[in-house]
Formats: sequence, C-alpha cells, structure tokens
Amino acid sequence: SYICICKLYQMKILLIGEYSRVHWTLAEGLRTLGHDVTVASDGDGFKDYPRDIDLTRTGSGIMETLSCVMSVFKKFRNFKGYDVVQLINPNFTTLNVRINQYLYKGLGKNNKKVFLGAFGDDSYWVRACMENKIFKYSEFFVDGKSTGLEYNKKLTATWIGSQNEVSNKEMAASSDGIVACLYEYYKSYEPYFPDKLRYIPLPINTESIEFAPILSVPHKVNFFIGINKDRSEYKGTDIMERALIRLAARYPDDVVVTRVESVGYDEYKNLMSGAHVVLDQLYSYSPAMNALLAMAQGKVLVGGGEPEMYDLMGENANRPIINVYPTEDDVYKKLEYLVLNKESIPQLSKDGRRFVEDNHNYVDVARRYLSFWEKA
Repeated sequence: SYICICKLYQMKILLIGEYSRVHWTLAEGLRTLGHDVTVASDGDGFKDYPRDIDLTRTGSGIMETLSCVMSVFKKFRNFKGYDVVQLINPNFTTLNVRINQYLYKGLGKNNKKVFLGAFGDDSYWVRACMENKIFKYSEFFVDGKSTGLEYNKKLTATWIGSQNEVSNKEMAASSDGIVACLYEYYKSYEPYFPDKLRYIPLPINTESIEFAPILSVPHKVNFFIGINKDRSEYKGTDIMERALIRLAARYPDDVVVTRVESVGYDEYKNLMSGAHVVLDQLYSYSPAMNALLAMAQGKVLVGGGEPEMYDLMGENANRPIINVYPTEDDVYKKLEYLVLNKESIPQLSKDGRRFVEDNHNYVDVARRYLSFWEKA
C-alpha cells in the first residue's frame, strides 16, 4: 500500500533554523508523507514558532553567550546519521559566523547530504540588490536611485566583504544543493549555481488555516497593516502606511485601518482575521509567509506579485495579488482602486485562497523537496 511505500523509503531529515514558520510547516508536510523530521531552531526570535529542539540564545552578555555555545555544541554533537540536513541560512544559529562554519563542517561529516536554504538576507541576495542589474527595484534601488535606507548599511556590513560572505560562499559551493523559496533569492543565486539550485515555493498548511471568504461587497474596507518596529522602513511598511493614512483621510466613510505592531504569530493571525485587505512587503517580487497566510484566510493581498514570480512558478491563469511598485503614489493608487471597485473584493478573496492551495500546499511542497533532495 501507499503507506508501506512511504515507510520503506522513510527519510531521516533535520531542518535547522527558522524564518516565519517555513521549516515547521515543511516538517508538517514531510511527516504527513511518513518521514522522520526534526526541527531545531530558536523559533525565529519573538515570533516563537514551534520546534523540536530549542536553539534559543537568551541574551548577548558573556554568560548567556557561553551558556548558549555550550548548549548548542551539545545538541549538534547528536546531529548525526540524517539523510538530509537543511539550513535556513548560512547563519543558521544566532552564534557568530566562525561557530556556524565549524558546526557546518561537522554536519557535513556526520550526515549524508547538507542543503543550504536561500530563505532570507544573505550575501548573494545583497550583492544582487546592490549591483542593481537583476531587479527593476529592491530595498536598495528604486527607479535606479538609492533608497538610502539605514538598514541597508547594516546588511552591507554584515554580508559584503565580510567573514559572513566568505562563509556563505563556502557553504553554497560545498553544499549538496541550494533551495530558494522566493523569486528574488532564486535569481540571486542563479548566475553562480544554475545546476545545484532549485526554486521551491513556500509551504502553507491550508488545512490548519480557516478560509473565511469575503462573501459580500464590504461597506467599509478594512485595511490591515502589520508593523515590525525594527524593520518597518526595510519592509516598506512606513511608505505603505503613509499611503493608507492618505486614503483614510480622503475616504473616511469607506476605509477602516487596523494597525498592529510587533506581536507574536497567534495574536497577529487573530487580529488579521477581521480585515478585508492586507498590506505586506513593499519591495518584494513575491508573497512571503505572512502574505500567503493572509491569502489563505481569504484576504486580498496588496504587496509583491510581479509577473516574473508567477512565471517562475508556472501560474498563468490565477494572479490575484494587487502588485505594487515601491512608491507611495503607486501604493495609494492601488489601494484607491480597491475602494472604488469594492465589488472586485469577494472574487479576489476566493482567487487568493485558490492560489495558495494550488501553488503552496504544504504536502505538495514537501514532495518537491523530497524529489530535489533525492536527486541531488
């Protein structure tokens, strides 16, 4: 039977690190297919996502750091005999780059295959943004002009001409394969590693996300914006919020704004449930986990949905994201369109859920990972 086949080829898989619940959701899909999966992470900081093995660092003082180093080394000594190890990023623990390099070498010696995830900020993506050739816009450049974001200095110092970049290059070259979860990360690695790179969409467990379709045309459109205080400028939520304030001032009888700042995942999900439209990630070409969660709930998404992203995933028919160019005026124009065309909202709500089910189903995504891991 099908179950027997699964058990016969059961893989032992270790996923290290966490961003926005990606690894935990992937683990859910892999477990559904009968595999033995362990997730080791710090829960992505304050978001506190579930994990099997906790790698949290409680503070940056000397005692907390020493305690974390000892705890992490002890746990990593047991990370042996896995068929597949996947790292969320070259910095897969919160310890310094040299410790991560040391741990990486141990993982390579003690396990069959090690894969690098292109799931967030790293030197290949930062370089692609800085060189301003691949993307028509990014956090670094819009309309060919530097955005001047303060956060970019931090990214550049971390990832360019640094030990982190050396480490990133070594891991990319020596790993058994590289998985990119977004169009922009895929394009950043593609010139260097076309043969060992694979784009696999983010996994979403739609079974655990209640679909609440917008069935009737709303009298007042509830726009939801989530602010991560430390990264508001970098995510572009500052520009999106300015456009939203303008919209609410112009259409006070048609617009409600729900603003949420730096809360945990469960509270975030609950607060978002009353919204019709969710604003997310101004500079992105693609929807990330929070955006896909919103669409799975039946919200209309305003954010990254460039044609290139749909083309890469092979989605030609259903393109429901209200795509924005990263300027305040373009955001305003797209938001105003929704207010003036409220009758389009119920259909966009249905199309968004279908988009997530068709392209991001966590079990289908898990199958794609298995196929890539086995062939690498």
